[in-house]
Amino acid sequence: MPGIGYIPQSLLRDLGLEWLMEFDRRSILLSLLGLSALGRPNLRLTGIELLPIKATDRTVWLVVRVRTDSELTGLGEASDAFGFANTSKQDALRMEATLRQFFELIKGKSPLDMEAYRQEGLQVARSEGLLTATAFSAIEQAMWDLAGQMLEVPTYNFFGEARRTTLPIYANINRATKTRTPAGFAETAKRAVADGFRSVKAAPFDGYPATTVDQGIACVAAIREAVGPDIAVMVDCHSFFDVPLARSVAERLEPYKLGWYEEPVAPERTEETIQIRRSIKQPLAGGEILFGRPGFAPLCRNKAVDVIMPDVKHCGGLLELTRIAAMADADEIEVAPHNPSGPVATAASAQVCVGLPNFRILELQWGEVDWRGDLVTPAERFDRGSLAVPNEPGFGIKLNERTLRAHLL
Repeated sequence: MPGIGYIPQSLLRDLGLEWLMEFDRRSILLSLLGLSALGRPNLRLTGIELLPIKATDRTVWLVVRVRTDSELTGLGEASDAFGFANTSKQDALRMEATLRQFFELIKGKSPLDMEAYRQEGLQVARSEGLLTATAFSAIEQAMWDLAGQMLEVPTYNFFGEARRTTLPIYANINRATKTRTPAGFAETAKRAVADGFRSVKAAPFDGYPATTVDQGIACVAAIREAVGPDIAVMVDCHSFFDVPLARSVAERLEPYKLGWYEEPVAPERTEETIQIRRSIKQPLAGGEILFGRPGFAPLCRNKAVDVIMPDVKHCGGLLELTRIAAMADADEIEVAPHNPSGPVATAASAQVCVGLPNFRILELQWGEVDWRGDLVTPAERFDRGSLAVPNEPGFGIKLNERTLRAHLL
């Protein structure tokens, strides 16, 4: 581990700090400073709970809370691991069982034993599908939240210099659009803009082929007319198309000046994605449920998209998201993390986005319930389409127990 900030392993042994050898040099330095200040080198992880929160008939947020042998707790989010259908109580039980399996890897250990957890859990998370990837990622999030609290620093300090204090946010209006017609999408988009957002996204082709291409394009046209020329409009196709149809739809959408055209085909279909990107005029985005650097490498190496969309809930967690973003940066690809999630995943994503050189914008599942922001304290608030990143330890949030208990599934 050469370079500035290197601490020889022999010195760590002499200091009785062998357990710090697993950390990179930035984490070692922060750990030494924090542990010296707080005197909590023996903090241990003791338990985990899953809190399924029903927002709407379409949305359940699965919040994970990891407990320690002190008053500190760490938060993560494990939502959206069960496809387009909403999460049922049975799904929540499956997630809870999977979380407990991963928690056994860290039970009784320090929140700072991050690399040991990653080494033991990554292969299982990578090989067994979205459920395990999401459970693994949720615990990783909670460990970083705890690490920041333990050392009394914002979690983003572990990932390098903070490049910004606020983040641009776009309003995903898809689930807030109850009437899925051109007029319905237009009305929801106008409300999001009135709420201060300068970028909106919709998925007007959901249900294809029952929802026709003509209907979807009419919805995009209505959104553009409603918000005017100065608001960015993005379209998520949810992988409903093949290459010829993706090209045709993109061409028909050209008059509406899209901010990006998202996942007309599944991002795992790299060759098809490359064909589409080379033949359309809009920026192409994708990668919302891919896992780890190996999952994103084909898109980045081949410059198959202009924007990648790793999701902190599915991609392997915060550290893996930073490494995915670094890989993309080397190929001059922007990062706009996928985040149709609750306020915990938004807080976790923000900790990474604050330092990414190639960060573009962060997603918000906008307008579903008016109590969303009050699920955490301090309350989640957006100002003119931006999110101020907390400067408090960890993610800088706690759960509001009263709001939480009122909306448990």
